[in-house]
Amino acid sequence: MKSVSHKTERIHSLDSLRAIMMLLGLVLHSALTFGAYNYGEAWPLKDPNATHPLNDLLVGVIHLFRIPIFFVVAGFFGSMLFYERGPLKMFKNRVSRIAYPFIVFLLILSPIIIFSFIFTGSVFNGDEAALETTLSYFSNPINFIPQRTYHLWFLYYLFLITLLTLCLGLLFKKVPNLTSNMTKAFDWIIKKPVLRILFLAFLTFILYEFMNTKEVVTSVSFIPDLNTFLFYFQFYIFGWVLFKSKHLLDKMMRFDWLYTILGFTTTLIYLLMFEALTFEILILIKSISVWLLIFGITGLFIRYGSSHSHRMRYVSDATYWVYLIHLPLAVII
Repeated sequence: MKSVSHKTERIHSLDSLRAIMMLLGLVLHSALTFGAYNYGEAWPLKDPNATHPLNDLLVGVIHLFRIPIFFVVAGFFGSMLFYERGPLKMFKNRVSRIAYPFIVFLLILSPIIIFSFIFTGSVFNGDEAALETTLSYFSNPINFIPQRTYHLWFLYYLFLITLLTLCLGLLFKKVPNLTSNMTKAFDWIIKKPVLRILFLAFLTFILYEFMNTKEVVTSVSFIPDLNTFLFYFQFYIFGWVLFKSKHLLDKMMRFDWLYTILGFTTTLIYLLMFEALTFEILILIKSISVWLLIFGITGLFIRYGSSHSHRMRYVSDATYWVYLIHLPLAVII
């Protein structure tokens, strides 16, 4: 008799978590223009009449946990597709949901994003012929071709990480005993509230040491950056393995408020004392902070967002597309 695999019901808390992490990207990109810190080419815009260091603090706090949590959730749902629908259907799903939107929206948005940055920058600089200055840039047709990935960089790396994880998933299917033992070890660690933070933070600390950096700069180049790939790969893999232990998701609620408060506190210490602390102390605080916030914020969403909500379902379904198109609008506004 052919067995029918059990399908996981929609996990509303993680849907909502993913949506809110996306929406925080709009907050982050809106605050960058009004921060006092010079972000260089990463964000050249600076409103000369309205900047405040608190905006930089907001950007720093959001940046520390937002994308790591997003990759954890992405890994979880990627694993669900792999084990419940099969590798081929998972691949087709990821192509349609990640690769196609990346290519299509990059081609459409690239000239619009360039226009918005040049025009807004010209206005900030007091150029009375801002529109003419901007349009002159496009006199060369080559400038319509995307030169970087912009805010869609996360889709680029998400697809690369998905491809590697898909291959690893197929490989580990050949050694079920090893996979089973790893899942048991993972279950044991997840059940230990203090150990899971220390163990995962230690792995992140070692990764920072290997990369020899205290800040993984978001790479918008088409040439994959090893540090960017490795850094977010660790969170995706955690989410992937977490799906095999989905029965322990409720354990995330244990100390969720405490983790969240401690996570934000240590994040503020890291940001405010960035120049004063040594490299090792900084990356240690940062490694602990990110995992405190991953477990704390995820736990809060599981605690308060596990029931179905028509409003949050609408937000969850719409947020992805809103995020894809938001950047030039945020820049112009």
